[in-house]
Amino acid sequence: MSTTVLPGLLRLVPEYRERVWGGRRLRAADPPIGEAWIAYGGSRVADGPLGGRTVADLVAEAPSEVLGTDVAERFGTRMPLLVKLLDPADWLSVQVHPGDEDAVRLVGPGAFGKTEAWHVIEAGPSAGGRVGVRPGTTRGDLVRSIRNGTVLDLLAPLAFEVGQTILVPTGTLHTIGPDALLYEVQQASDVTFRAWDWGRPTNPDRPLHLDEAIEAADPAAAPVVCPRPSLLGTATASVAVCRYFRLETLRIDDVPLVADTLGRSFHVLTALDGSVRIDAAGQSVAVAARDTALVAGGTGRYRVEPVAAEPVTLLRASVPV
Repeated sequence: MSTTVLPGLLRLVPEYRERVWGGRRLRAADPPIGEAWIAYGGSRVADGPLGGRTVADLVAEAPSEVLGTDVAERFGTRMPLLVKLLDPADWLSVQVHPGDEDAVRLVGPGAFGKTEAWHVIEAGPSAGGRVGVRPGTTRGDLVRSIRNGTVLDLLAPLAFEVGQTILVPTGTLHTIGPDALLYEVQQASDVTFRAWDWGRPTNPDRPLHLDEAIEAADPAAAPVVCPRPSLLGTATASVAVCRYFRLETLRIDDVPLVADTLGRSFHVLTALDGSVRIDAAGQSVAVAARDTALVAGGTGRYRVEPVAAEPVTLLRASVPV
């Protein structure tokens, strides 16, 4: 048991990842940046007495204090969530993520599945994806289409709207198109099986996984689309909930938001359209737009309020307890 007193509020440094389909909304670079990993085990603390240390280090040192008692009991010393921002300037591959059992069977011991949810931060007129298969598609149809490179024809189109949230269960074939900026929360796994990649050259860093995609894909799997909630004043609404994570939209306006981890689960807060200050037990951190802070599970009560006198929208990810 660690005797170190850990701060309850940890501002995290984003980690940028190059992707062949990446854009310029997150950071201008060549090769392009497609993802910012904003909260996961490898995230580093931005400042304060623990500046430079990773979340995984702190969890290993004090799992119940950082993750919360219920999350630590369920996941041990493993940070169970990965939160990203996605900036596609081109189509992602047609892909599928396995469930926990399939991940172990197809990847190996210690692998985990990847249930995920997307929240649409920005969306142009052509923003959207293809998620799940069209009604009437059989498993035989799916296998043949993956084998012969026509799987795109089976996928159902889905237009993106700002404020919309899409829960994507494991086994769901999907691809995301350009002209959008997305927030993604998922199990802390990056297991992806590519079924088709728009004719891009395959290489050891970006192979196709036809056999695995066939094994993991489920023609009955489909997205759950949650429209933007109507929030007035200071309010909270759950927009995606599954056994692995809860995603909520927070609107903070006329009065500060008071929340509580209850000591049971950490909270990951990402400001979308303004800056906020988070206060808890004599600690305080400022979070600018598109920045992220982790409220440690052992923090208990905390308060969030805008830095300027204007409403602010945030997303909060946690583990259901």
